[in-house]
Amino acid sequence: MADRHAALFRSLTVRSLELPNRIVMSAMTRSASPGGVPGSDVAGYYRRRAAGGTGLIVTEGVAIDHPAAVDNPRVPRMYGEDALAGWRTVVEEVHAAGGRIVPQLWHVGPLWGAMSAVDPAIRPMRPSGRWGTPGATSYSDEYIARAAHPTAPMTEADIDDIRAAYVRAAVAAAELGFDGIALHGGHGYLLDSFLWQDTNSRDDRWGGDAVARSRFPAEVVAAIRSAVGDELPIFFRFSQHKQQDYRARLAGTPDELQAILGPLADAGVDVFDASIRRFDVPAFEGSELSLAGWAKKLTGAFAMAVGSVGLGKSLRDSRAEGAAAVVDNIGKVARRLECDEFDLIAIGRMHLADPALATTLRTGAPLTPFDRAVHEGRLH
Repeated sequence: MADRHAALFRSLTVRSLELPNRIVMSAMTRSASPGGVPGSDVAGYYRRRAAGGTGLIVTEGVAIDHPAAVDNPRVPRMYGEDALAGWRTVVEEVHAAGGRIVPQLWHVGPLWGAMSAVDPAIRPMRPSGRWGTPGATSYSDEYIARAAHPTAPMTEADIDDIRAAYVRAAVAAAELGFDGIALHGGHGYLLDSFLWQDTNSRDDRWGGDAVARSRFPAEVVAAIRSAVGDELPIFFRFSQHKQQDYRARLAGTPDELQAILGPLADAGVDVFDASIRRFDVPAFEGSELSLAGWAKKLTGAFAMAVGSVGLGKSLRDSRAEGAAAVVDNIGKVARRLECDEFDLIAIGRMHLADPALATTLRTGAPLTPFDRAVHEGRLH
């Protein structure tokens, strides 16, 4: 193993989760589960990454049991006997290959209707009825025009129902043998829409300053912690950018970020998954510290970085600006892990190209050359 990669292969323990290395397969939506049921192909897909040595797999987003949770019928769900049976097979296959796996529980919130046609009778779940201010986005003008119309804000009953749905999904995952729970709290989806001031202008206990806006996501975390007990770790993905506007910022200063993340850590988050387009971009002026680094510094929790590992530019940028190149920036990742800026590195596209990515990195073999069909997941 190349010395510059050694930091990637230190072990890490988070509650009951014992990881042999710091390499994580990042959550990536694949729309490969017809009817929301993960089949044998999905189990094989995750098993191959486990067998390849990846320390932890975070699944693609998984719908919780709520009518407006996910608008794509090929996205897997964490409810229903058929889907749960499919996930049981996934967990068994991953464990048989020596891997560890956590599901990323998902509610799209304001972005209901972005992935496919939806039942117009189902109301999107939006804290204040707002989709968000459109900015730099990949969504079509036609979708934005539809989505921009305000809806009725979420009611107390809506909030109670969704909190309960998250808990049911987490309990089901724990019973299936998953090794932890992950929550998608970024990108403008439901939990993030409470955190983001642009979509949360409520004047009740669920809105107000940054601490108040974190109350609902923190209550979801606390309810899950109470339901699943103290052994399983809880991961929480957050982001500055939003699908509504890639230039948006959740927090403008470290103090603002602490006000948002602190209550989540207190509620039971063990690992903050800091979603950015490049893992090493400074989060705030005056410091070279990344978003993951700030999450760890401000909360004392573990942190996970993600973004363009092994790639010269993000896939989204490459579609607009020209082909991406595979770039060996693993040494930069390892140096930040070595100095404990963050604790885990999540890698997405390179895991699609090379199921045995962890072994490749351990042996120092060259990274898989760029192929858009492979790195964008059109091949499995």
